[in-house]
Formats: sequence, C-alpha cells, structure tokens
Amino acid sequence: MNSESLYQFSTLTVILLLLAFYGGTYLMTLGIRKKNEDADAFMVSNHRVGFGMGAASMTATWIWAASFYAAATSGYTYGVSGPIHYGLWGALMILFIYPFGRRFRKLAPNAHTLGELIHARHGSSSQLILALSNVLGSVISLMVNFTAAGALVSVLSPLSFQAGVIIAGFGVLLYTLWSGFRASVMTDFAQLVALMAIAIVIIPAVFFAMGGPSELVAGLDNLTVEQANLFSMDAILYQGAPFFVAVLAYAIGNQTISQRLFAVDESHIKPTFITATIGYGAIVIGLGMIGLMALTLGVEPMGGDMNNLIPQMVSGYLPPLFIALFFILVIGSLSSTADSDLSALSAIMMADVYGKNIARGKADPKRMLLVGRLTMIVATAVGIVFASFSLDILVMLVFVGALWGAIVFPVIASCFWNRVTNQAFTTSVLVAMVLFCLARFELLPMSGASGLFFEVLASIGGGVIIGLMVFGFLGRIAGFIAAALALVAMLVFATDFLRDYTVLLASLTAYGASTVVCVVMSLMSRQEDFDFATIGERVGDYDTHEPSVQEGDVATARPAV
Repeated sequence: MNSESLYQFSTLTVILLLLAFYGGTYLMTLGIRKKNEDADAFMVSNHRVGFGMGAASMTATWIWAASFYAAATSGYTYGVSGPIHYGLWGALMILFIYPFGRRFRKLAPNAHTLGELIHARHGSSSQLILALSNVLGSVISLMVNFTAAGALVSVLSPLSFQAGVIIAGFGVLLYTLWSGFRASVMTDFAQLVALMAIAIVIIPAVFFAMGGPSELVAGLDNLTVEQANLFSMDAILYQGAPFFVAVLAYAIGNQTISQRLFAVDESHIKPTFITATIGYGAIVIGLGMIGLMALTLGVEPMGGDMNNLIPQMVSGYLPPLFIALFFILVIGSLSSTADSDLSALSAIMMADVYGKNIARGKADPKRMLLVGRLTMIVATAVGIVFASFSLDILVMLVFVGALWGAIVFPVIASCFWNRVTNQAFTTSVLVAMVLFCLARFELLPMSGASGLFFEVLASIGGGVIIGLMVFGFLGRIAGFIAAALALVAMLVFATDFLRDYTVLLASLTAYGASTVVCVVMSLMSRQEDFDFATIGERVGDYDTHEPSVQEGDVATARPAV
C-alpha cells in the first residue's frame, strides 16, 4: 500500500465534519449552563456524578491518542501478544485506583483533587510536588492529542498539520470553557457511544475488507517466531513489564482519573471503575488488532511513521462513508481526553495553587472560576504551540512517568500510615527522581557495583508494586507476604539481567528508592503520629449549594460542608 492509494477528503468536507462535531458538542453543553456558576460544580460536579455518566467518562477519558496509535503500533511490532499487553495493563490502571480511591474518598469526601488531601496531610511542599507532576502530565497529554489530531487531518485531507492542531485546540476549548468538568463528563458519554462504534463497526469492517480470517491465518507466515508467540519475552520485557510497572503510577498520579474519583457519587465508585476497566480493555485490544492485521499483510507504515498506520488502513480499505465515521470517532476520542486534561489543569490551579496556597483556605469561589477558565485558555495555547512544533514527546513522558512512579508509595503510605512526615514525602520523591535519571540515561555505568545497586533498588520496587496491588484488594498481611515473595523472586532472577533493560530498570528504581527513603525517614522521625480524622475537617467545598437543585445524572447539588 502506498500514499497514492489513500483516500483524502476535500478541504471543505473536513472543515464541515469538524464544525459538525465541535458545534454539536458545544450545543450539548448549553443545557448544563447556569446563570450563577459555582466552583465545586466546575471542578467535580458537586461530587454527584451518577454511575452511567461516571463509567462512560472514565472510559472515554482513558482512551486517548496513544490508545489509538500505540495500540496499533503494539500489534504491528510485537504480533499476537502486543494488543493484549497494551490493552490489559492499561485497563488495570483504572481498576487499581479503586481500592485506594475508597480510602481517599473516606479521608476527604469533599476533595476536588488528590493534592488537597495531601495538603491536609503534609502541607504545601508535598502538595505542590503532586500538583506539578499532574500539570506536566496534563500539558503533555494535551500536546499529544492535538498532535494526533493534526496528523489525522493532514493524512485524510489537504489541510496542513498545523491547521488540524489549531482546529482541535479551539474546538475543545469552545465547549469546555464555561462549564468545565460537567461539560467534560456530559460530552464523554456521547463520545464513548461513538468510540464503541469502532469496536462494533470499523474494526470488523477493516478486518473483512482485508480478506477476513483466511487472509489473517495465511498472513501469519509473515510473523517472526517472537511475533507469533503469545508469550513472547520481547513483548513482555519491552512492553508488558514497563506497562505493568506504570499501572499504579498512572492510577495515583493522573488527576483526570482522581478527579472522576472525587466527582462520582460515593455509592457508585465500585461499579463505575469496574465497568470502565472492562470497556477500556475491550476497545483498545480491538484497536491493537488493526496493527496485527497490517503486520500479517505486510503493510508498511506510510513515511515510516507508525502513527499513520490506523488512518492508512482505514483509508486504504474502507469506503468514504466509513472513513468519515472513523475521522469523527478519532477526533471524538482525542477531544474527550483533551477536555479532561483542561478540566484537570483548571482544578489543580483552582484548588491546589489558588485555594490552598495563594488564598490559604479563604478562596473566593468567583475568583476560583476565573482562575480555572484562564488556566484552560493558557493551557490550550501552550498545547497548540508545542504540538505545532512536532516536538519529541517521548522524553517528557518518561520524566512524568518517573515522577508519578516516585510518588506512588509516599502518597499511598501517607493515607494509611500515620508515621509518614512531610520531609519524608518530599525527600523520597526527589531522591527517587535523581536515581531514576542516573539509571534511565546511564549516567553511571550499569555494571559492577553500580549495576548491582540499581538492580537491588529495582527489585525492591518490584516487590513494592506487587505488594501494594495485593494490599489494595486483600489487606495488609497479604500485601506484605506478596511483596516479600516478589522481592525474593526479583533478587534471584533480576540480578545481572535487569541492567540490560534500561527503561524497566529505571522505572522500578523510582519505586524502590522512594519507598526506602520514605520508610527510613518516617521511622527515624520523632514527629507525633498523624490524626487522619483532621483531613476531612480541612478539606471541604467552596460554595453553598441549594439542596433542591437537580442536574440529572451529571450532578445534583449537595448541602454545604
């Protein structure tokens, strides 16, 4: 398949499709506007998002640009096991915040960000570390989604890459600016319905247009031994294991997920997270199958760019109507995540920066709304500018992922262990980041004593990850046993082996280093044990709400705290 065989829409057609999508989305949000907006509704829908809206919003938010392009790249690169590794571990990122999310909501039922809880627990320095990691992550996510929109527009139309970036940026800002998180949740529901059409319509259509099961089976001869192996060690070590390590990091560190945790009605948290886990896994594994089908047919990505693989397959094998449907679906998925990033950034600036640090707990709700909307405008401009430069996002994502990995144990321990101190929190995160950089960029030789040092830390990190996951669902004793067994297994099998897989080694080092420093400093501290009951007293709503106001499944108002 070559570029000449690809179908392209006219400039007018693409502009009309984009206007129809963003115009329709904007009209949807008009119904939830109120004359007197309040800060709590803007950030978390007054903590009353229902099950249906919550699950749909969680799923749509988590399916972003990387879910489309990286899932297909995974299937194309690693063969039959690639889509499973990408979709399964991504789904678990949603599931594994649930047990810890219950604790977060119990400690601070009226919080808007996880940073507010950490501020009540430790103070400004720990809170700002968490806020900074989320700001970086959300800005990079905006850049990635705007970049993907630009690439899609440039492949399927005569419009330039920069034009696609600008249209997507302003389109998302248009419908998110006024109503914030509530607009994001409502539009996510409609966008998820569109996303489901990918699994039901587009993927089978591509599959049968390529020749169906017989062609897929015949094309298996094009796969290498590793690509044909469902338990490929290459796929596990280069993709599966690093993704598994990232499960807790993204679950704990990503404000778009924790924002929905605090927004969903407390009685609906469990079914919301379970449903979103299943929905995400099914859709993304299906997307990865398009990459696998391209591999079996020997398709070469246009221009050598893997991001062109899905648009290339769809435009090369489907009629114009299906291509138009695909175009809207991808734009919808990118927009659902971009509007969540804007909502997350605005909540961080409103609550963590202005509410807790500048206003010092005496925030003016109207001024908070102004801060939130200005944040959205600035973030959109920054996302458009950097996306237009087509910068290499990978290095920045590595740093954010490491920062989120470094904060996982300090955040969770702070919510369960009353000995953790603010100094232990901040120091452990900073030390973990330094050691991560030393390992990731091989600033020290990964051999001899230094290599062994990092492998031991990484082994501790592996034990911590397994221990925390088991602890979340089965309790403390089971968690300690699982952590000990995982640590022993890592020390036996990882020594003189893990140093050859730098990304995995560095990520595990971030977990291990932060855990060791946090535990040692907390045990050495003479500070009085913390009273967790004070967190709920320190974190509350910012507005007074009328209990009679009803806004359907998106949010119902609550009495003031």
